[in-house]
Amino acid sequence: QVQLVESGGGSVQVGGSLRLTCASSGGTISNVAMGWYRVPPGKEREFVASIDWIGNSKFYADSVNGRFTISRDNAKDTVYLQLNYLRPTDTGVYFCATGQTTYITSQFRVDSWGQGTQVTVSS
Repeated sequence: QVQLVESGGGSVQVGGSLRLTCASSGGTISNVAMGWYRVPPGKEREFVASIDWIGNSKFYADSVNGRFTISRDNAKDTVYLQLNYLRPTDTGVYFCATGQTTYITSQFRVDSWGQGTQVTVSS
């Protein structure tokens, strides 16, 4: 079974940037849609972004649209999330996830999760 490992999290000041990486082991993720979610402190898990299996279609939550960019490199079995113009409300644990299909819709259906990586934004 595919296992996902997130990395690239850290502590950054308001307006800064981070690049999160999601790598796979135990199987390829190049043929499935992928997504990113986050869990802010004391809050429920929320959708951040998703990308179809090729990388042609992308969805973003309204709260991050225009600031975050999801991308993938299927030759490396890797998915990225570029976080720019960070705000304190972006703080949380970020998880990547495989989708149940190759394509994406307004409702992303998760198949499996990674272990998460912490992002902290301070002012």
